[in-house]
Amino acid sequence: MLASETGIESVTPSITFSQFCLEKLHEVIDGHSNEVAGLRLQIMRRTPEGFQHVLSMIEEGAQDKIPDDLVVSIENIKVYIPMKDVKYLDGLKIDFEEQDEGQSGLEFTNPNPRWFDDREEAIQQLFDDQINPAIAGHGGMVNLLGVDGEDAYVEFSGGCQGCGQANVTLGQGIETAVKRFVPGIDRMVDVTNHAEGTHPYFKPSQASHAGGSCGCNPNAGCGCGTQN
Repeated sequence: MLASETGIESVTPSITFSQFCLEKLHEVIDGHSNEVAGLRLQIMRRTPEGFQHVLSMIEEGAQDKIPDDLVVSIENIKVYIPMKDVKYLDGLKIDFEEQDEGQSGLEFTNPNPRWFDDREEAIQQLFDDQINPAIAGHGGMVNLLGVDGEDAYVEFSGGCQGCGQANVTLGQGIETAVKRFVPGIDRMVDVTNHAEGTHPYFKPSQASHAGGSCGCNPNAGCGCGTQN
């Protein structure tokens, strides 16, 4: 997604790979059976301990599916970064640790706070404690992308991506809960690509018949239980 679509500003992040890590990455890329366009670096989720980072290989041609990513070149390796993660990766250091058999892997050292805005941190806490546990029964999850002004940008995944009730969940459940607990938020904006949802809890054709049949607690922020 473009930064202009979310209103979330971005900077070009400073990312450092250790020399040993670079050697390992080049070894993996050179040994791959198909041509490699680069690597994609993402923050997959936030936990109370910090960030969960993922570095994955992008085969040639697959980069066309992520045209809005920021692309930086690090030691002749193209690194694709989702716009929502850019400012939270500034100063990141990546190393490769060889330990016991089966334990080797990448080590990420990220100096950034989980969120820069106190409202973002408060919304994240609400999602962790109430919202996501409520919609987990659908196999769904909502992720906060960031806050700009009085707008909070979110993205659904799992059973909520492509779900015919997603707008109800957002408008009558999540937005109501966020406005109640987090001052300074006026609107929740869903930037999910719902067309790519593969396992929606309710298909759009079923939504008009769904009512409150999902069984969620309407006070937990899901929103489905508010339908008649």
